[in-house]
Amino acid sequence: FESDVFVGTTLIDMYVKCGSIEYACLVFNKMPKRDIVSWNTIISGYAHHGNAGEALRLFQQMQQENVKPNEITFISALKVCANLALLEQGMPIHAHVIKSGFESDAFVGSALIGMYAKCGSIRHAQKVFGKMSHQDVISCTAMIAGYAQH
Repeated sequence: FESDVFVGTTLIDMYVKCGSIEYACLVFNKMPKRDIVSWNTIISGYAHHGNAGEALRLFQQMQQENVKPNEITFISALKVCANLALLEQGMPIHAHVIKSGFESDAFVGSALIGMYAKCGSIRHAQKVFGKMSHQDVISCTAMIAGYAQH
């Protein structure tokens, strides 16, 4: 499995879903080659299992290894920040979203709205919502939930 990215990533996903994040991490660390799906799987796994610090550390490590985040990566990282009200960590991720050109993605925009709202910055959530080229049910729901919280 170590030489096959698909098999390694599938094993990571299986271990994460079975609640064995430590085994998922072992597989991930033994993989000589990792793609964006491998990174997203382990980052979302740590986020799902409540280890925000490790999820954000891996998000940084991924970039240091010159793997560019995609929409899924940003959504996972923003959800971690939202769930723990980590505004100071979420704002640089937002800047990275803009630099990477994902600001117009409806799902990323909704994750940004949710992050800002859960962090208590409804003004920033409104700004993101206002800049969205297309406000859909998901982004409207995220904004309404933000208003309901504050």
